[in-house]
Amino acid sequence: MRQIHKAVVAIAISLLAAFSITAIAQSSDNARFLSLSPDGGLPIIPILEGWIANPDGTTSFSFGIVNRNEHAVEIPIGENNFITPAKYSGLQPSYFPSGRSTGVFAITVPSSEQNDDVWWHLIAEDGADLKVPGRRGQDAYELDFILARPQGSLQPLVGVGEHGAQSAGLYLVGEHPEKVTVGSRAELVVNMSDPSMRDPSDPRFGELLPVGVHFTKYQGPGDVEFTRHPSSTVPVNPYKPGSPRFNFFSEPGPGDSEVPGGSGVARIYATFSEPGEYLIRTQVENFTAPDSSKGDQCCWTNVIMKVNVSR
Repeated sequence: MRQIHKAVVAIAISLLAAFSITAIAQSSDNARFLSLSPDGGLPIIPILEGWIANPDGTTSFSFGIVNRNEHAVEIPIGENNFITPAKYSGLQPSYFPSGRSTGVFAITVPSSEQNDDVWWHLIAEDGADLKVPGRRGQDAYELDFILARPQGSLQPLVGVGEHGAQSAGLYLVGEHPEKVTVGSRAELVVNMSDPSMRDPSDPRFGELLPVGVHFTKYQGPGDVEFTRHPSSTVPVNPYKPGSPRFNFFSEPGPGDSEVPGGSGVARIYATFSEPGEYLIRTQVENFTAPDSSKGDQCCWTNVIMKVNVSR
């Protein structure tokens, strides 16, 4: 019995040593992947959030990203950032903020292509092809937030400008109507309303919930600096420490604001460093609702606004 015990201990020590050596080797060979505080140079990871069966028979594939670098990274549309089939390339972002960005854009395919894969390719610095398919079929990846959630949350309706027609979607396109020049401060405006149907007798919904608004560069030849408009309301964490939702809240940046009561207009100032065509993504969400959050994959609308900047 003592010999068996010694043998078991020896095997355990050997396995532990082998594991330690392997972990050290992986750490030295792939330090950029194991580092908790990366200093830069890490690849951008494309994410398939899921697929949506639209009422009109089309299918939408929702994509997000993970950027573990401490700073934003740009990968121009082209040989290092492309989508196949090629007819869908160009809809994806070329600007990747630091951290996890959920539901950044979507590609919608007709019913005749619903069973075909749509691949998003991001080529890393070492040449690795980090790709993910937009693919329909797996129930676990089906997103159905185009329907009301358990407490009634729905995608916000959004329009470009103060009075632009509102609609909901994962990838809506509009155009900034005014002339913009390099170095000047342009006012970007979206209007919105939250169509969610909540129980007014529920104490959680005694007051109308705000919607969050997030302006981010999406594509463009230069830098974009966002400055809050004087009318902006800065969001605060509505949850107390210890709440499961407390850690889902992100400290607001200069491009973040909210619209109280779920209906109204959001404004922001944007300054562009170079001439050319820019795309600005505005994500409008109702993540303060108990049945909506990034983690729940519900409920937001993306508007991609074209801004032409001249000298």
